[in-house]
Parts: sequence; C-alpha cells; structure tokens
Amino acid sequence: MLTSSLNQFRGKRILLLQGPVGPFFWRFAKDLEQAGAQVFKVNFNGGDWLFYPSNAFSFCGGMEEWSAYLEVLLDRLNVDAVLLFGDCRPVHRLAHEVALRRGLEIGVFEEGYTRPNHITLERFGANGNSLIPRNPIFYLNNPMPPVEQPQQVGSTFWFAMLWAMLYYFAAGLLKPLFPHYRHHRPLSWLEGLPWLRSLWRKGYYAFKERGVSARLTGKLAGRFFLVPLQVHNDAQIHTHSGFNSVAQFIDEAMTSFAAHAPKNTALVIKHHPMDRGYCDYTKFIAERIVRLGLEDRCFYIHDQHLPTLLKLACGVVVVNSTVGLSALFHGAPVKVCGSAIYDMKGLTFGGLLADFWQEAQHARPDRHLFECFQSYLLRYTQLNGSFYKRLPIVASAMGIHWAAAGCRPATGRPIAAPAPAMVGHHVLPQPGPAPEFIVSGAP
Repeated sequence: MLTSSLNQFRGKRILLLQGPVGPFFWRFAKDLEQAGAQVFKVNFNGGDWLFYPSNAFSFCGGMEEWSAYLEVLLDRLNVDAVLLFGDCRPVHRLAHEVALRRGLEIGVFEEGYTRPNHITLERFGANGNSLIPRNPIFYLNNPMPPVEQPQQVGSTFWFAMLWAMLYYFAAGLLKPLFPHYRHHRPLSWLEGLPWLRSLWRKGYYAFKERGVSARLTGKLAGRFFLVPLQVHNDAQIHTHSGFNSVAQFIDEAMTSFAAHAPKNTALVIKHHPMDRGYCDYTKFIAERIVRLGLEDRCFYIHDQHLPTLLKLACGVVVVNSTVGLSALFHGAPVKVCGSAIYDMKGLTFGGLLADFWQEAQHARPDRHLFECFQSYLLRYTQLNGSFYKRLPIVASAMGIHWAAAGCRPATGRPIAAPAPAMVGHHVLPQPGPAPEFIVSGAP
C-alpha cells in the first residue's frame, strides 16, 4: 500500500468510508485531490457529516440495504480503491466483502502499531486481517535499512477528546436523519461523559496508587508479569481473540497465574488509558484476588510509566496490544493470547499460557529478528503522524509524513499507477436511478 508519497493515488478514484473521529478524512481528501486523485465520501451518521459536511453521500438506510447501496455507488463512480478506518466495523466488513469481490484495492487505516508517533495504513486489512508475513524467515532473508527517526507527535489527548465529544454530540443531535445506523458503541452526546470521567479518574488513581511505582521498581523489579488490557469494545477482543470480554481475559490470566506461576512473582494488570472513562475492573479483580489467594501478589494499576515497567517485567501477557511490540523492543518475553502480527517463532512464546509463567526467562525475543521485523513494519505499514493532531507540515493538510514509507512490499503492489494528474475540487456525480435509500449530498 505505501510508497514514498501520495503520488501513488494520482489518477485514481478513491471512495472514503468512515474515518477516525475528527477532521482527518476531510484533510486527507484535500491531500489526495492535490495529488491528482478524485475523492468521494459516504457519511453514515451526524458525526461523520459534521467533519465531512459537503461533497459527500449520506447513507440513511439499514444494514440489510448497505451492500446493494455500495454496489450501485461503486458502479456510478467507477471507484478504483476504497479506504476506511477500522476493518471490523459492521459497515466496513460488508464493504470489504463487496470491494474484494469486485477486485478493488482496499486500504485500511488503524491506530499505529508503533504508537504514539505513527498511524497504520495497510493494504487489504489490519491486525488480525493483515497480509504481512508471519514467518520469521521472511524477515531474516529480507533485511531492511533503518527508517529515519519519526517526528514526535506529542500528546493527542485533548485533541482526541475534543473531536470525540463533537462527533458524538452531532451524531446524537442528527440521529433522526440516520435512523437505522448502528454504531459499534453508544452513539449520543452522552459519550462525552466518559471523557470527563476519565479526567477525574486519572487524578483519583494517581492519588490512590501512589507508591505503587516505587514498589514495582524496587523489591518487585524483575519479579512481576505485566498484563496490559485492551479497550472494552476493541476488535482485538470481540473479533481477533477467543475471549468474549476483557473481563474474561483478566479472569483467565489471573487463574492461570495463581495455578502455575512461581510463588515469588507478582501479577500486574494495567488498565488501558483510553478505556479509563468507560470501565473499572477494581471490584472484579479484588474478588478474584481473594478467591484465588493472590493477596499481595496481584496489582491493578492505571497510569504508571509503561517503558519502565516493560524493562523490569519478567514477562508480558497480551491479547493483541501494541504494548506487545513495545515489550519486544525492550527485550521482554511476550505471550500472545489473541491474533497479533508479531506473534511468531523467535519473537513470542509459542507454548501454553500455563507454561509461560515458568518458562518466560527462556523466551526472550531475538533482537536481530525484531529489528528486521520492525523495519519492515515501519516501512510498509506506518505513517508518521496522528489522526487527531497535525504535525507542522506545510505541504500536507492532514499533517502526515509519508517519507518513511518504503517501495513495493513483497505482499502486494502499491495502489497507484502513473496517470495524468487531476488537480482541483470535484463535484460528486448524482448517483442516478437507484434504490430509494441512496441519498446524495449532506443530510
């Protein structure tokens, strides 16, 4: 998917579906048009419309109508490629099937594998649907030169909070215009409340957990296993793992640790910072600590410095978290309990979780293999920047560096082929005769 610039899209007709909350896709469209592409967009709710209010189609039908709508739209627009954010959303799963059947290119944006300074753009799919090789021999036989150091993005919390609150407020306000849309989480202005709750909890847990870091970096250093949690509604849980919920993963990890881990080790469960305003597992974990006899051996933490913890952990257990990649970078043994792009021999522990507690010290990642894998990952799937905060790049409306991207990956061809440039703002064509649920323009 990635080449060294947006010129790979020159002459292409691009359809954008749902993007991340905020104006990223609006800005992306401007960059695509400047590069010579024609860009079309479908909005599914009021939040989509708020951040892409003109020259877009609004789909107001139900899921049972979406595939037919998309088929007609693709024919009318003669689309070359479909780009979207998150390939596990219901509307995107169906769109993926349609685009794949028609032989169209599919580009999937996702949060960066190497956060916080990158975002992900992959051909076909991301995470569990990624096409990047899972064979260590591939990376050892195809060493890549190191990519340049990324520009630092810095904190994106306040930007993400602002965009999310505006998105969900607009989605709730304009819900009557999109009566059949079903989001992957509650879709109303009330979604702003968890962000406010997150701020309060951040301060509360900082006070409540004072002294925990000193203990973990002191007498427990090198004697604790770290379990970073996913966001409660993450596709890595409900799609790319065998767990029904984060709570089920916690329960399995705690039960296995209690039964098989050395008695002089501790279990540290770290909450996901983006889930702080939604879920609190304090009571759930406390009950299991008592039931499993893990008093003074299990800790539930929130905002401690993650790199420090990874350097001192004797092992890390993940479903499919980007923390797993960070753990490999710091040389920590990793056990993956879901589907992760980095779960391969030489990088992660391939045995059972029950055995990991005892054998982790013999499962440290191969440094050379990790460096080969990371270079490939950065070159072919990562873009320097953020969905929520623009880097200060004069030539880019979306504020993204494409320079780190490589040439053609072994898993597929890049999207573009040379074609005459078509620069300038376009007007979407009317979709023509079609089922009545096709609506052109803003709601």
